Amino acid sequence: MRKQKRFIQRKAFLWVLIFTITLIWGYAWVMMKASLNFMGPFTYSSFRFGTGTITMFIILFIFKIGFPDKKYWKHLFINGLLQTAAVFLLVMFAMKFVDAGKSSVLLYSMPIWSSFLAVKFLGEKLNLPKFVGLLLGLIGLIFIVGWDLFMISDLNVIIGELLIISAAICWAFANIYYRIHLIELPQIQVSTIQMFFGTVIIILFTIQNEWGEPIIFNLESIYYILFTGIFASALCFTVWFIIISKIDIATATISTLLVPVFGLLFSSLLLGEKLTPGILSGSLLIITGIIIATKKKRSIKKRLEDTANSESPKL
Repeated sequence: MRKQKRFIQRKAFLWVLIFTITLIWGYAWVMMKASLNFMGPFTYSSFRFGTGTITMFIILFIFKIGFPDKKYWKHLFINGLLQTAAVFLLVMFAMKFVDAGKSSVLLYSMPIWSSFLAVKFLGEKLNLPKFVGLLLGLIGLIFIVGWDLFMISDLNVIIGELLIISAAICWAFANIYYRIHLIELPQIQVSTIQMFFGTVIIILFTIQNEWGEPIIFNLESIYYILFTGIFASALCFTVWFIIISKIDIATATISTLLVPVFGLLFSSLLLGEKLTPGILSGSLLIITGIIIATKKKRSIKKRLEDTANSESPKL
């Protein structure tokens, strides 16, 4: 009875952590948008990920996690280029024109692109449920972009949305590259080093494109940098890696769909962004599609795990 109670308490605690992390990530989209009132998008990204990288190195030191072997550094650089630099340079520039809530939904279409790329580069099969899920997700993207194309007709908004979709594809490529070249390394180690390389690229890009542009430092702008750098970028990722070591990846993937939901909610409440029929219907289709595609994957993986467990000696 005690073991069962502890198990339930531990599971409940994990879900509280998941809810808290996704809540912070959703809220971070409001800060990302609001930060543009005080500095350029690339400048903000430099401060944010510079702060996040320093925090991650401190975490590595605290947990006594060393650096990876030099043979991995090239792959970590490429992963940092894709996952940190490309994704957030594209997203932050696009957010000059695209609402925060909508941006979060478009970026979290990443599982759709990851599934397509996994077929090409990892040899995974595109079964019927996964195909239906991906099709729904793509239709959802068309709803969001198409609504703005016909109802708003603002070329900057359309280009911004396409840039964020491109960022989601970069993120998907980073996931595939990680699976091929870096899967054997501790995830927190990968996250730290790739973030370091990505931050260096962002800083160089900032110097080239925004050097000399005005920066307003006050309590509000510093709060945005520290919160998104320390909590959203460093601490939440660290806790997230601990969580996914305790639950299956499919459940973790589905739970991240709370991020765009919170992103839309906070952006509407705090920034006054309008939730158009295109955004609502498109978001629902994307989230439903990812759940359908991931649920099937989860059931297959669960059966494989059960088989492996039944054949493995219990220690």
